[in-house]
Amino acid sequence: MTRDSLHIALAAGGTGGHLFSAIALAEVLLARHHQVSVLTDRRGARFGTNIQMRSVPATRLKGGLIGKVAGAFRLAAGVVSAAWHLKRDRCQLLVGFGGYPSVPPVLAAKLQGIPIILVEQNAVLGRANSRLARWAQTVATAFPKVEKLGTTSHHFTGIPVRPAVVAARSEAYQPSVDEGRFQLLVFGGSQGAHVFADVVPQACALLPGNLRRRLQVTQQTRPEDEFSVRSTYAELGICAHIATFFDDLPAHMSKSHLVIARAGASTIAEVLTIGRPAVLVPYPHAMDDHQTENARAIDAAGAAWLMPQTAFTPEALAGRLKTLLTLPDCAAQRAATAFKLGRPDAADSLADLAESMLQAPAPEPKTLLRSVAS
Repeated sequence: MTRDSLHIALAAGGTGGHLFSAIALAEVLLARHHQVSVLTDRRGARFGTNIQMRSVPATRLKGGLIGKVAGAFRLAAGVVSAAWHLKRDRCQLLVGFGGYPSVPPVLAAKLQGIPIILVEQNAVLGRANSRLARWAQTVATAFPKVEKLGTTSHHFTGIPVRPAVVAARSEAYQPSVDEGRFQLLVFGGSQGAHVFADVVPQACALLPGNLRRRLQVTQQTRPEDEFSVRSTYAELGICAHIATFFDDLPAHMSKSHLVIARAGASTIAEVLTIGRPAVLVPYPHAMDDHQTENARAIDAAGAAWLMPQTAFTPEALAGRLKTLLTLPDCAAQRAATAFKLGRPDAADSLADLAESMLQAPAPEPKTLLRSVAS
């Protein structure tokens, strides 16, 4: 599609799950000669990138009366700040990636009559997006079916992933056969997951010696778990690379025979894009339990295994590992299905949708007071 240069604003929170997807879309839009700015919170504003990052106040409305009143004032400040950025940059479209930091920019865009696209990264419509969807022209989804979406206009685009993830897709899955090394990758988000530090080493210890010797573990841990996890693997004679953060996670994923991780939207998008089998352990306290819905959808499609945290025991995981170590075709089949489900063109699809939205006339500005109150 060929169009004159447009200025498109993206709204995303400062965590990697939201911000990486926004930046992936921004890079495609910039390659198409559009102007792009990202409205984010203080965490995202510190992110090193050549894309214009605009800091906007944002907060959740929580706590008692005083907390909610303070939150409302901060929300209002965020709307004013976002409105100023949108007007100064002469933005013609806003793409919101969900989460509470996207609320002020979406409200500001609606007040100024700027068309809005919301991106729903999970298999169930998030709380913020469910409140904001009434003001959006459409919702771009990561899954073909999204719960609680109702009759809201939507397009299945997939979730944009980092270029490094798309590049890693070119490395085909090679099953671990006979006595070959079995590469196990374990991570639980930017801060790791304590449950993985407890369960995974214990599960490895339960394996027969001939299988345990084949393991090569790459595991992200919390700082307080790093020493104990490293020591346990050393005692078991397992070759292990332990760190609190991996800046080359896509490269590690492409070399893995199995991934053990949480079931956040960005994690699933990257696992599917690269095409690797995974054991998904949803974070049990995620809002609206959206991680369980994500994992259930991928499990049902035959691309991963859902293991609720209550069932994620050393014995259960050891059984899964033993099966995959002795029956490599089982993992290979899941890898092939994951690869087919991957959407490496998600950023391009979302960019196409953004450009198509600007063919239609912009909505008329109107008051939001009654809608916000509802």
